[in-house]
Amino acid sequence: MAGARILLVEDDDVLRNVVERNLLARGHEVFSAPDGQRALHYLHTQPMDLILLDINLPDQTGWDILRAIQSDAAGCAWQNAGLEGKLPVVVLSAVRVSPVRLAEFHTLAYLPKPFPMEAVLRLAAEAAIRRQNCAGEESFHA
Repeated sequence: MAGARILLVEDDDVLRNVVERNLLARGHEVFSAPDGQRALHYLHTQPMDLILLDINLPDQTGWDILRAIQSDAAGCAWQNAGLEGKLPVVVLSAVRVSPVRLAEFHTLAYLPKPFPMEAVLRLAAEAAIRRQNCAGEESFHA
């Protein structure tokens, strides 16, 4: 099975490297962004199956990134296959996040830090399955 295309947005170098190495070891393609500016660049140029998004970033918040994506959905290359139009975002945060805020952005999941790596790997595997299922549907309809 092909891996998922994952955007990892995390400003903590150590955590970002650990998560990235784990995802790469399982066959996923990872685009790492230490800040919001680079994250938005990737979202406008690369299709993604899953976004792992830290909320507290050096240049803007994860919420700012989600607002920018929602206001410019046509200009983004991200994919949302199998999620009924919901952006495939997993929020990562060291601070408590309101369920109302999560619902506002239709996030796929919320993982408070420190989170178990198994949870990230499970969500990535599910994204890879969605990608594979959608690729199969496209070739079936072609």
